[in-house]
Amino acid sequence: MPTFVYMTRCDGCGHCVDICPSDIMHIDKKYRRAVNIEPNMCWECYSCVKACPQNAIDVRGYADFAPLGHSVRVLREEEKGTIAWKIKFRDGREKNFLSPITTKPWGKAIPELAKLPVPTKEDHDGDYLCFEPAAFNQDEGMHTLATNGLKFKEGVYY
Repeated sequence: MPTFVYMTRCDGCGHCVDICPSDIMHIDKKYRRAVNIEPNMCWECYSCVKACPQNAIDVRGYADFAPLGHSVRVLREEEKGTIAWKIKFRDGREKNFLSPITTKPWGKAIPELAKLPVPTKEDHDGDYLCFEPAAFNQDEGMHTLATNGLKFKEGVYY
């Protein structure tokens, strides 16, 4: 089961939209609330659940720690540096987990990144990942069909 949004809790902040690796969380233009536009493509990675400051997004838990008929609530508390997981089972029992947030400042978790400058807003908004296009040995950017002198043949699909 993919993520779902409690519309009464959601304020349309867009944190879930920014963090979703599948790019399936969007803000509904009419209601100004988050919505999963492609539930079948949801990875159930919990990124949106953890990022939501209003606790408005829910998702089923994995079967290895919570059986069917349960609910999972995730509360990320930046000031305390923790993520709390609350699982409520079908029979009413509750289980709580508390984990530290392991996000590190720039360059602390991966030492070779400390040698690079801190990314700017343009870097975050750009099309390239950290080591692109240098990793592809392309200083002038990514190649396209036109830059390689190729043309797209109409009607031919592979």
